[in-house]
Amino acid sequence: MQRRQFLLSSSLAATAAALALPGVHAHASGRLTPLKFTLDFRVTGQTSPFFLALQRGYYREEGLDVSIDVGAGSVASITRIASGVYQMGLGDINSLIEFQSANPPVVQAVYQYYNRAPFAIIGRKDRGITQDFASLQGKRVAAAAVEATRRAWPIVANQLRVGPDFFQWVTTDFSARDNVMVRGDVDAATYFHDSAVSLFARMNPQLLSVLRYTDAGVNLYGNAILASQALLTQQPQVVAAFLRATNRAIVDTLADPLPAIAATRQREPILDERIELERWRLTAEYVAARDTAAHGLGDVVRTTLEQQVEQVVEMFGLKSRPSADTLFDRSHLPAAASRKVSA
Repeated sequence: MQRRQFLLSSSLAATAAALALPGVHAHASGRLTPLKFTLDFRVTGQTSPFFLALQRGYYREEGLDVSIDVGAGSVASITRIASGVYQMGLGDINSLIEFQSANPPVVQAVYQYYNRAPFAIIGRKDRGITQDFASLQGKRVAAAAVEATRRAWPIVANQLRVGPDFFQWVTTDFSARDNVMVRGDVDAATYFHDSAVSLFARMNPQLLSVLRYTDAGVNLYGNAILASQALLTQQPQVVAAFLRATNRAIVDTLADPLPAIAATRQREPILDERIELERWRLTAEYVAARDTAAHGLGDVVRTTLEQQVEQVVEMFGLKSRPSADTLFDRSHLPAAASRKVSA
């Protein structure tokens, strides 16, 4: 699985821990603390709460001057944070497990954005694909060479007790995935469920079957807010402030997504409001999912995280097993009452 492509070298990770961070300016002085945040991918409705927090001044109220940049995937997010170029970002917890298996824990998750990973395989009904994973047998499934949904499939396959040749992978660039589905070059394709709105805009969703990994009994956490260990150690109040402001915006967006989508379109005017609203509707199912009714947004169930670590270590043949404590630091989460939502 070419796992080495996804991991930083140990020397880079070790060096990152020693990098100096920007100076902290006390909010009481009227000066703001600069903070660089990297997304995992481009600007869309999936990450609209971050832009709502910017527009409404939630970060500034917490004494932060936050800049948000587009990303190039979860592994790139980890690389950016570990190198010290960014202090915080958004990235997949599975990629973090891989990173920590080969490197010191210089990057940690501090807020679980996706309470469940939005991994799905979406298939064409006219090719015989139904809501049953068994219908994928012998089919052609498109996926990028390096992407989380494809890489997590062995965990689902193990759960379903099917072999590695259950279906045929067709390696396709991200930008071409919708095209090969619409043309019928493949029978199905992997998606973040909320990223599939681009496909739904071109094909009637009633003609498609969505096979969520959660439907196979696989409970995986998805993208989390990450922070550098240097920031956590030297400026923990900055992490807590960022999470308070972001959580506030997530709660607002769950209640009414229109302002958040408008704020996101200010950053990226080319976005279609209707499509991005639908994208957020799907995202919300995974952000406020499963456990959030009990423990609130942003937190994890330790046993579920430990099980995920075991699955990732086994499936990818990792050398070492990161602990839940080094992966996820909950000590900077906002107050529990502020994170309560109805899942």
